[in-house]
Amino acid sequence: ACKACWWFYIMKLVDLIDTVLFVLRKKDNQITFLHVYHHITMTFCGWSGSKYVGGGQSLFVIILNSFIHVLMYGYYGLSACGPQVQKFLWWKRYITQAQIFQFVAVIIHSVINLQRQCNFPKIFDVSFLIYGITILMLFSNFYLQNYIVKKKRREKEL
Repeated sequence: ACKACWWFYIMKLVDLIDTVLFVLRKKDNQITFLHVYHHITMTFCGWSGSKYVGGGQSLFVIILNSFIHVLMYGYYGLSACGPQVQKFLWWKRYITQAQIFQFVAVIIHSVINLQRQCNFPKIFDVSFLIYGITILMLFSNFYLQNYIVKKKRREKEL
């Protein structure tokens, strides 16, 4: 379990590369508060989790987050294949929904853990809970703006 935490932390460092790529490609519109906040805080969570707890309750978050990232980077990889492949990538919004589900699951997991007596430090459960709520709000707003509001604007323009 401890090795999984360290690998998760290393993957969070690797995740920072996409921010560097956005900067190099001058894709400033993709360097949002949500993007920066999420990458910095997840890197910190990966480091602190692997340094201070090394497994336990953290494994749920690690496994869930890793699964979401496989979907997400799989989508990005396919979309990089060009227009011939991009026309089949209708499922981007569902990745965001999966991310939102992930944060709801982390919140529920944290609340349950706060009710139980185990050796996992409560400060980490409280941190997961607070982080889960803040990131849920940010991702929900992203989803609302990009998939609900934009759709309504397009419908009005027609």
